Amino acid sequence: MIRFDHRLALAALLCAGASVLSACGSSEPKAADAKAANVPAAAVAVSPTAALEQPITRFIRATGSLMAEEQADVASEVGGRVVATPVERGTAVTEGAVLIRISPVEADAQAKEAEANAAQIEARLGMSAGGTFDVDKVPEVQTAKASFDLAQNEFNRIRSLLEQRVVSQSEFDQRRTQMEATRQQYEAARNGAAQQYQALQAARARVALAHKSLADTVVRAPFAGLVGERLVSTGDYVNKGMKVAVVVRVNPLRVQLTVPEQFISAVKVGAPVTFQVDAYPGREFTGTVRFVSPALEANRRALTIEAVVPNQSGDLKPGLFATARIDQPEKSPAVMVPTAAVLTQAGTSRVYVVNGDHVEERIVTLGQQADTLVEIATGLKAGEKVATKNIAQLFDGAKVS
Repeated sequence: MIRFDHRLALAALLCAGASVLSACGSSEPKAADAKAANVPAAAVAVSPTAALEQPITRFIRATGSLMAEEQADVASEVGGRVVATPVERGTAVTEGAVLIRISPVEADAQAKEAEANAAQIEARLGMSAGGTFDVDKVPEVQTAKASFDLAQNEFNRIRSLLEQRVVSQSEFDQRRTQMEATRQQYEAARNGAAQQYQALQAARARVALAHKSLADTVVRAPFAGLVGERLVSTGDYVNKGMKVAVVVRVNPLRVQLTVPEQFISAVKVGAPVTFQVDAYPGREFTGTVRFVSPALEANRRALTIEAVVPNQSGDLKPGLFATARIDQPEKSPAVMVPTAAVLTQAGTSRVYVVNGDHVEERIVTLGQQADTLVEIATGLKAGEKVATKNIAQLFDGAKVS
């Protein structure tokens, strides 16, 4: 009879398990251990591509905000009661469109009074409304001139009679005095007419001011645009100089950008600008540089520029944040590789240069990107071959095929 020994069976099971574990542990080294030892388990398949040197269009990245081309705080030039407000916030207006109306009663009365004063002086001078001034056609001057002419003729007649000894010397002296008096009266009439004409000029100036005040009771838009604010309502009383509305011109717009100090030599008036705004993802807008600041901002060491942006559709709004690209006029050479050849981890970029049957790790500095290629600013030379496949599995000295 055979007896079953439990202790022997347990020992046999333990030995079998140890054999299995030993076999599993010795079948393959771990990838991490192999990488740490720089001994790959097998060659990694890569697709080497040579770095190319080719000209690319350089551009500058800049950020900024959109601004209205023009913005006017429209104020009233006369005081009075508001009687009409035909616009609302957001109303599109043309140049000269009515924004508010102020009661014209007082201004109209002042204009009529000024016109009456001017007309009174014109009548005194014998002028028609708006006519030209001729001092010899003034009635008072004509009367004085007639008296002077008569006295002069009498004096000439008496002088000839005195030569014939027909009249006495005293009568001759009397006629001469009368002639001199009428001459002075004539000169005084001319001077008085000239003074009255100057008074007429002042009266006409008051007429012009009165008509301007009457016209200013209608506050108009200074240019075509949109009403940003309307600050008064019907029935409000406004004083001279009080702001009543805000008008903004939104076509075109201005985009104000800040360019880093190192790029200021590359920014010129007339340069094209391409930019995007968060409100329209993936959509690009274009403009042209119109202004380059003559000085840097000392606190940021940056240059402020402005570009004009067409906005016929009205989609763009003042205040939107813009991310812009400013292309430089001339191309420059650059070492380019496929973006698939670059591995970036924790802010550090590297490529793997294929050297025979293994790779060499290079820390590189990236430049601009163009479609599927990226510029290698430092760390790689043109003609060197870089791995573009399975680069996440590579390390310095890894075997490749």
